[in-house]
Amino acid sequence: MMVSRIPVLCALALGAGLLPLGGAAAQDVVSQPVVQALPSPEVQRLNRALVALAKTPRDRTALVEAGQAALGVDDLEAAIGFFGRAADVDPGHPDVALGLGAVYLRAGRAGEALVQFDRALAAGADERAALTDRALSLDLVGEGPAAQTAYTRALELDPANDEARRRLAVSYAIAGNRARFEDTLRPLLDRSDLAAQRARAFGLAIMGESDRAGAIVEQVMPRDIATRLVPYLGYMPRLTRQQQAAAANLGIFPRSADIGRDDPRLARFAAEERADSRLAPAGPPLDARAASESEPARVATVTPDAVAASPVPPPRPVERVADVFADLGAPTADARVSGDAVDLSRIAVKREAPPPLPAPVAKPAEKPKPKQPPKPVHPSRVWVQVATGRKIDALAFDWKRLAREGGAAFGRFKPHTARWGETNRLVVGPIDSRDKAQALVRELKKKGLDTFLFVSDEGEAVQPLK
Repeated sequence: MMVSRIPVLCALALGAGLLPLGGAAAQDVVSQPVVQALPSPEVQRLNRALVALAKTPRDRTALVEAGQAALGVDDLEAAIGFFGRAADVDPGHPDVALGLGAVYLRAGRAGEALVQFDRALAAGADERAALTDRALSLDLVGEGPAAQTAYTRALELDPANDEARRRLAVSYAIAGNRARFEDTLRPLLDRSDLAAQRARAFGLAIMGESDRAGAIVEQVMPRDIATRLVPYLGYMPRLTRQQQAAAANLGIFPRSADIGRDDPRLARFAAEERADSRLAPAGPPLDARAASESEPARVATVTPDAVAASPVPPPRPVERVADVFADLGAPTADARVSGDAVDLSRIAVKREAPPPLPAPVAKPAEKPKPKQPPKPVHPSRVWVQVATGRKIDALAFDWKRLAREGGAAFGRFKPHTARWGETNRLVVGPIDSRDKAQALVRELKKKGLDTFLFVSDEGEAVQPLK
């Protein structure tokens, strides 16, 4: 959807009498009211952001506002451009990480979104601004118990957070907890909340009651949307938990060949990359095509001159029913990559022929081998992160509680700390291998502890907890 302000300006000019009619013509014309629909609030916000950005193109606040406004009109390509430039200007600001996390989440790249939300919180972001989306990211990588803990915390901070309540209910449905699913949605259903009815339909479908789910959809949604959605509900029990979370919350459905098969990248992000990914956006461009059968991404075509080229998330390579959640119309045409790009792999590099081999010479006496550099004081090692905190003393108190809850699972492993931006990690280890660390993570999660694998860099100081 191209944003244009010209019709609005013309209408305002007519209403203010700025386009006068001269002579007799002015007397013969009967005044008629001019009706011109104003742009939606989201488009108006984007227009204001672009005007501000034209005046101060490197202002971090203006760039973040433009990125959030682009998200409001579902233009992920423009949003990642704005947030990417904001990251260049002020890479450590929590609002920048929050924005990048929101874009990655909307694009279905939950692992990268989770990294950004963790970075935002470590940089001092308000939990109320991050927890709801961070919780959904956890659901999308299969960390259901941790997601439910984050949703619950979000509701403690803001009991009026209806989006967190709906997502929490779906998370309980994915876990098979019918009682909590129903109890969580009941306050919203009593208020006749339409989005809660949608969440209830998906939750019932996930738990195998597709007939009841279909009846709800047909009752509360327009007929054309209901007709398109009902067939998908029957597939919900066959999806993995990650796929169920994506379908119910983002309207992202897997292709037929991928039903019941999780993307291995999600497990990799959940296990390894949450703790040490970099802030800069990564991955293929938003309009790259992973497979010929993929449908176009549902994005608008806002392309302000202020947006510089920047890495962006890929399109959603799946069947979409996001309009069910946003009550939007048919998808617009997607943006295409310029045909002027140069494929470096097709350029043949001329190389000189190698020189002839020299004649054999007598083998010189062996020189003494140089001394090897000493091993680093802090080699790269595998740990399991169990908590974070700014004060070491507080982490020592936390460890006493965690040691009681974890019990024998911690075994011989000792607590250590490592700096993480403005805060500290509390980790246990070192552990011999990633497999053993993952086994410990799974065992601790059964005890209700939110933990994940962490690999320290060579030279990164990891000290025993004092």
